[in-house]
Amino acid sequence: MYIDIHMHAFHPKISGKVLAQLEDHYAITPVGTGLVDDLLARIERAHLDTAVVLTAATTPAQVIPANNWSLSIKRDHPQLIPFGTVHPGFDAMEQELDRLEANGIKGLKFHPDFQGFRLDDPALYDVMEMVGDRFVCLFHVGDALPPEENPSCPRKLAQLRKVFPAPVMIAAHMGGYLHWEYALEHLAATDVLVDSSSTLDFVDDPMLLRLYRAFGSRRILFGSDYPLFDPGTELERLQRRLNLSSGELEAILSNAGDILARHPVFARPKEREQAKSC
Repeated sequence: MYIDIHMHAFHPKISGKVLAQLEDHYAITPVGTGLVDDLLARIERAHLDTAVVLTAATTPAQVIPANNWSLSIKRDHPQLIPFGTVHPGFDAMEQELDRLEANGIKGLKFHPDFQGFRLDDPALYDVMEMVGDRFVCLFHVGDALPPEENPSCPRKLAQLRKVFPAPVMIAAHMGGYLHWEYALEHLAATDVLVDSSSTLDFVDDPMLLRLYRAFGSRRILFGSDYPLFDPGTELERLQRRLNLSSGELEAILSNAGDILARHPVFARPKEREQAKSC
């Protein structure tokens, strides 16, 4: 199954506002509308089977509405895979995690830079204790600030991985947007996976090749970061710039599906309980 692991879709009432905020922060003009119909059309044109749709609550008060949006995508567009969101400041964390799991949400998106916490925040560590191995965890990593000042950076994620080895962890943007040297230093030797989103516009060919060699075709998951970028265009650019063989491209496109299919959170509840008792 060919999957774009990193896409976003927004409620029509807020999509315009969100696109303006993204353009202001990243100085990138989005290529898409951020609406579900446009997302679906683009994955079809890119010959992808499905996409993971991400959301992140920027305040504790947004957790339930944001997750309700993810649940509505799951209900209305079962061909998509929505992830949920949590926030370290949210009071009813265990109940919300239970609600997401009970409703078939299989992953969580963390965006420290937009959500207002750090990857080394003790409150996040408390959240990860509750997450356990119940969800795939995809983290935004990196930004314009120097790594030690930035809320997210490869070193902080590597330390988080040491403390919490159970969940599948994915570092977006090839391990760290604008922090690629630190991704090589701190994440390449771990088992953290990376996605290819929001990378190609910002790295030269030598750095892209270093990242590819460090993580390899089995640890890189294809991601476009729609609506900032188009999945078909990003896929063509990735293949061309790395001169990927058909087998290497197949692996990058299939990795997310393989990981999700074998991860215990995708087992039916009864099967999962049996696995725990073995």
